[in-house]
Amino acid sequence: MINGDRELAQRVQSQLGRRHPVFAVATVKSGEISVAGVGADLTADFELGSISKGVTGLLYADALAREQIASATTLGDLLPLGPAPAAGLTLAAVSTHHSGLPRLAPTGSLLRKTIALWRHGANPYGETLAELLTCLDRVQPAKPRFRYSNLGYELLGHALARAARTSYPDLLRQRITEPLGLQHFYLPETPYQIRPGAVVGRSKSGRPREPWTGEAVGPAGGIRASIQDMATLTAALLAGSAPGIAALDPVTDLAGPRVRIGAAWLTQLHQGREITWHNGGTGGFRTWLGLDRAASTGVVLLSATAASADRTGFALLTQLAT
Repeated sequence: MINGDRELAQRVQSQLGRRHPVFAVATVKSGEISVAGVGADLTADFELGSISKGVTGLLYADALAREQIASATTLGDLLPLGPAPAAGLTLAAVSTHHSGLPRLAPTGSLLRKTIALWRHGANPYGETLAELLTCLDRVQPAKPRFRYSNLGYELLGHALARAARTSYPDLLRQRITEPLGLQHFYLPETPYQIRPGAVVGRSKSGRPREPWTGEAVGPAGGIRASIQDMATLTAALLAGSAPGIAALDPVTDLAGPRVRIGAAWLTQLHQGREITWHNGGTGGFRTWLGLDRAASTGVVLLSATAASADRTGFALLTQLAT
């Protein structure tokens, strides 16, 4: 079943191959949007995975612009962390993954969660915010160098919500969803909040996976969205009209000057072009969003299979921009 732009769907299908039987794709070029879905309706929502961090980066830059926070504001200024070592970390350091926080929070047995994921497709996340905060007294940040951290972005998102005196799902709705007119772009904290008709993610071998929901993980990987709404967001990013657009601008190097980072968003040279991007992965989904800002082009790819789609995303964006 193909919905939307059939030519676009077939082109991407030939690049992704049989490992991705259900996917959706959108391209934006000079303001013109094309969308397509294979095996899914254009309004059906997918898990975005870590593209959620890119959205939280937008919220961070938006909060700076509103002067609700400063780059020197610390996690402890906004969250009830007490004497936990993480309390002194600045939001600026967290936003670029330079806080020294570990990749994951020490909530429960990471080994047991990993085994449950691979054997049964179980959601390894699901903690409440209170459970997340309680474990932080056991977290000792490392030296302030680049260290990709889900934990950091979980804390950043909830800190931004506290600065706005609301919850993260409501902050998302107030600052991103409603201003951009998005219809199917939201953060379910439990499986019961997932919209009817949402896409079911699957492993590389095709086994269904539980949805990744949870109050704590939301800002780092819990957002769901349809391809139509992701196309709208991408167009707003290219037009510079999205809230917190400064998040896309790199502020520090990751791997020398060839790879830099803003608030979550990576900027790197790819085949001679400067690409701003973020990807995502959950138990049953892989996603990619990339922008060639100089060429006013963008690509979003959402796949309901846990096999990487990055190469196809980069290739499609390169083809579109040249």
